[in-house]
Amino acid sequence: RIERLDRPEVIELLARSNLLPAIFFIFSRAGCDAAVQQVRRSGARFTTPEERAEIRAIVEERTRTLLEEDLAVLGFWEWRENLERGVAAHHAGLLPAFKEVVEELFQRKLVKVVFATETLALGINMPARTVVLEKLEKFNGEARVAITSGEYTQLTGRAGRRGIDVEGHAVVQWTEGLDPQAVAALASRRTYPLNSSFRPTYNMAVNLIDQFGRARAREILESSFAQFQADRAVVGLARQVKDAEESLAGYAKAMSCDKGDFAEYSGIRRELSDLEKLNRKDANASRQTRDKRQREISELRRRMQRHPCHQCPDREHHARWAERYWKLNRTVERLRGQIDARTGTVARVFDRIVDVLASLDYVRVDADGAATLTAAGRTMRRIYGERDLLVAESLRLGLWDSLDAPSLAALACALVYEPRRDEPGERALPRGAFREALAQTLDLWQRLDDLERDSRLPGSEPPAAGLALAMHSWAKGMPLDRVLREADLAAGDFVRWAKQTIDLLDQMSLVAEPSLATVARRALDGVRRGIVAYSSV
Repeated sequence: RIERLDRPEVIELLARSNLLPAIFFIFSRAGCDAAVQQVRRSGARFTTPEERAEIRAIVEERTRTLLEEDLAVLGFWEWRENLERGVAAHHAGLLPAFKEVVEELFQRKLVKVVFATETLALGINMPARTVVLEKLEKFNGEARVAITSGEYTQLTGRAGRRGIDVEGHAVVQWTEGLDPQAVAALASRRTYPLNSSFRPTYNMAVNLIDQFGRARAREILESSFAQFQADRAVVGLARQVKDAEESLAGYAKAMSCDKGDFAEYSGIRRELSDLEKLNRKDANASRQTRDKRQREISELRRRMQRHPCHQCPDREHHARWAERYWKLNRTVERLRGQIDARTGTVARVFDRIVDVLASLDYVRVDADGAATLTAAGRTMRRIYGERDLLVAESLRLGLWDSLDAPSLAALACALVYEPRRDEPGERALPRGAFREALAQTLDLWQRLDDLERDSRLPGSEPPAAGLALAMHSWAKGMPLDRVLREADLAAGDFVRWAKQTIDLLDQMSLVAEPSLATVARRALDGVRRGIVAYSSV
C-alpha cells in the first residue's frame, strides 16, 4: 500500500530536488492555516539565519504602523515566526497587510512555501518554481466537484519564474483513487471556453445615455463580447434549423399522397389525438366542458373520415412519415424561439432598464424613443454598485436622513455585504433610527424588485444586515478584538467589507444632500481607522 507523505516530508523532498519555492494549493482557508501549523509542529525550518533576520526586518518595517493591541488580536507573533521558518498561508481571511508581506517575501525567495487558496492564482505576482496540488477536487459551496482543465491550467500556470526557471513543475500529490489518466487529461487540454458575465446596469445605462444618446448606446452594447457570444450561439442554432428544414422537406415528400393533402389530413389526426388525450386526463372537468370537447371530437372524426387521404391504402405508411414531420417541426419552432430570444439580448436588457428608469423619472423618453437624463438621472451617474438603483432611490426619498454616522455606516454595510452560506439567519441590529431606516429600505427594495420582475429584469438581492452591528460598533470606535468577535469574521474579511462600505459612503458624500453628505463624511472617518486605514493605503 502506498503511503501518502505528510506536508513537511513533501517540502523536504522538493527542497532536496531544488524545486523550491513552491505554492501548495489547498481549497479552503482552514486547510491552509492547518498546513502551516503542521509544518510548525514538525519543527522544520527552510531558511538560513541571515534570511530569518531579513524576514524579521521586512515584517517590522511593513507593520510598524499597526497598533500593539491589534497585533495581538491578529496573531502577529505566531505569523511572524512561521514566516521566519519559510512558510505562510495566503487566503482572503488574512489581513491585506499580511498578504502583501507574504507576497513580497515570496517574491524575494525568503519564504519558500505558501499554502494558498485558488484566489492566489488570480492577478497576483507570485511565480513559483513548483506548484503542488494536494487534491483535484474542491467544495463549490454545495458539493465536492472535480476541478476543470481550465482551473488546473490557471493553478499550475504559477509554476516557472520568467527569466529564472527554464521550466516550471506541477506536482499532483497521490491520493486514494487518483486516476493518472484523469490527471493527464486535465494537463493536456489547451482550449477553454471564455464566457462573459457582462450585463448592463442602471449606472451604466445613464452614463451611456449621457455620453452617447440612447441609439448609440444600444449600438455599443450590441457590439459587446456578451452579445457576440449570444450571436455566436445563434449561428449554431441557425445551422440546426437549416439542417432540420432540409429533413422536413424530405419527410413532406415521403408522406405525400396521390389522394390529397396528407399534411392537412395528419394535422386533423394530431388535433383529434391531442383532444382525446386531454379528455381522458382531465377527468375533473365540468359536464359542460366534457360535452363541448366530445362535440369537437365527433366533428374532427367526421372531417378525418371525409378527407380523401383517409381512403388511401398506404395511409398508415404516410402517417408514420407525418409523425416524424410534426415531431421535427416542433423542434424547429423551439429552435426559432431560442434564436429570437438570443438575438439582441444585451440591447433588449438595456431597453428594459431604460423603461424602469423612465418609470421612476431618471430619464425622459420622447416619442421617437430618444432618452435624456433628469436631475435624478444625473445623480445616478455617480452611484456605482450592485444596488445602484436602491441607493439612488433611498437618497432621493430621504430614507436615511435621520441617521447618525455609525448608523449610516451600518446601513451602507448592509447594502454591500454578502452573507456566508452558513451564516445564522437572525443577527442583532443597531438600535434606534437604524432599524426604521433598514425597514424602509427593505420595503423600497421589495417595490423595486417587483418593478424589475414586471420588466423581465433579474433584480438584486435584498440588503443583508448580518454585519451591520459590527460595522456600527467599529464606526463608534470599538476596539478591534470586540468588533471581530461581534462580526464572527476573520480580520481580512472584515477589512474587505469595511473597504466596500467606505466606497459607498464616499459616493454618498458626493451625491447626497448637504446634511447627509456631512454625516457620510463623518461615517467615513469612523470606518477608515486602524487596520482598515492601513489596508486602504
